[in-house]
Amino acid sequence: MKTFEEMPAWQRARELTREVYAVTRDYPFSKDYALSSQIRRAAVSIMANIAEGFERDGTPEFLQFLSISKGSLAEVKTHLFIAFDQSYIDQPQFTRLMNLSTNVSRQIAGFMKYLRGAEIKGIKHKRSSPEIGLARSERNQKSEIRNGP
Repeated sequence: MKTFEEMPAWQRARELTREVYAVTRDYPFSKDYALSSQIRRAAVSIMANIAEGFERDGTPEFLQFLSISKGSLAEVKTHLFIAFDQSYIDQPQFTRLMNLSTNVSRQIAGFMKYLRGAEIKGIKHKRSSPEIGLARSERNQKSEIRNGP
């Protein structure tokens, strides 16, 4: 993957966010400004943290952001229970959103497991590799040729 947009977990999180925005526009959910705002912010946080973690330079940081995304997913699920209990959403909506949330959570958890076992630990951890040192050395030599010793 070259971009976070290619990540299945991000794509599903985007779908979840779209669905959350759709149900929170409808009455009576739309009248509960606090809950509507909170569930929207939590859904957005899932996508944003996946994207931000992807753009970081190291696996440990990416894992941290994925962990935050999972926390935001738990928050969305909690708000869905509240919305259902207050009759803001019906059973089919609740079931669809919970299933989508669970799917996103599983995808993130699976990716976290993969990252923990991966040998490549990110750009930060590659900087000390001989190839990068060689590339720096070559750049320095080219600079000396242009500018003199």
